[in-house]
Amino acid sequence: MTIPSHVSWFKDIGLQDRPYVGGKGGSLGELQRAGIAVPAGFVVRTEAFERFVLALEQRSTIRSRVERLDPNDLQQVEAGSKELRALVEGASFPDDLNEALLEAHRELMGKSPFPVAVRSSATTEDAADASFAGLQDTFLWVTSASDMLARIRTCWASLYSVESITYRRRRNFPEAGVAMAVVVQTMVDARNAGVMFTRSPLTGDRSVITVESAWGLGSAVVGGEVTPDRWVIGKITGEISVRTVSDKAIEHLPAEAGGILESPVSEDRRNSPSMSDPELQNLRQIARQVERHYGCAQDIEWAVDRRSGQILLLQSRPETVWSMKDAAPVASAIENPLLHVMNVFGGRR
Repeated sequence: MTIPSHVSWFKDIGLQDRPYVGGKGGSLGELQRAGIAVPAGFVVRTEAFERFVLALEQRSTIRSRVERLDPNDLQQVEAGSKELRALVEGASFPDDLNEALLEAHRELMGKSPFPVAVRSSATTEDAADASFAGLQDTFLWVTSASDMLARIRTCWASLYSVESITYRRRRNFPEAGVAMAVVVQTMVDARNAGVMFTRSPLTGDRSVITVESAWGLGSAVVGGEVTPDRWVIGKITGEISVRTVSDKAIEHLPAEAGGILESPVSEDRRNSPSMSDPELQNLRQIARQVERHYGCAQDIEWAVDRRSGQILLLQSRPETVWSMKDAAPVASAIENPLLHVMNVFGGRR
């Protein structure tokens, strides 16, 4: 028996569904519904996680154990993390949940099986005041349904990593309010990939888009394993004011048995730009469309399909660094403006 609340397809969800599909899942659904190309996929909803944890807690406590951990006692947190991750990764799905996930995978595959990405999507991820981005796991080029199921459990288990537990405990987040959704989407065999920001990450300039790109899968850029090419483009004019082409020595490529491997870049591509000017202008138009849709500056991950040349978005989240600076008050208000002057002269009258 399939329970509908276990799985949602991108086309049926948006940002309003983040409590159930997480930040990444809600964003991908929102992008697809806005007419922006994303790889096809579905989200394993938080209801599935809750059901899985409830079944586990019939045998062993999880959430109350996390809340008893002292975030300043690293040894205690490491021991607790190890036990909890092993518990989650080693457990079985309830039968109906297992069937719902396999059914969704079969529907996504259609008649031609292909690899998928399995990506954590925490409900508190990409919030304006607390971002969990980077604290949970992502797995690329997952080649079978059984591997997908195992990776979903590992994503859930990453909610109990040392970093994630410490982050939550130091902010006193109640464990009852923390849940994990998981995105499952078709892999893009990327010729090149990268990130772009709809305001300058260096200066906060809202009039430009900054694009970073390298050969192969975007994991090499996001993980900092390669120095990407970089362009700064006028958001309105399209003028490219900065062009920095890097020596891109390695790229991430799909491994035949699943997962990814690091491969040397051929000599003719190492110092060649990974994006053409027309492709950069396409990215600019997409970035403007995404920013208009969300109404605020965005941090976007993208990839170019090796065969079709199509640009696909893998994620879009609010830019936080400069937005938080904009929101911070410059100085406290003072009723009597003369106090500013008197303070300068040591309070003399």
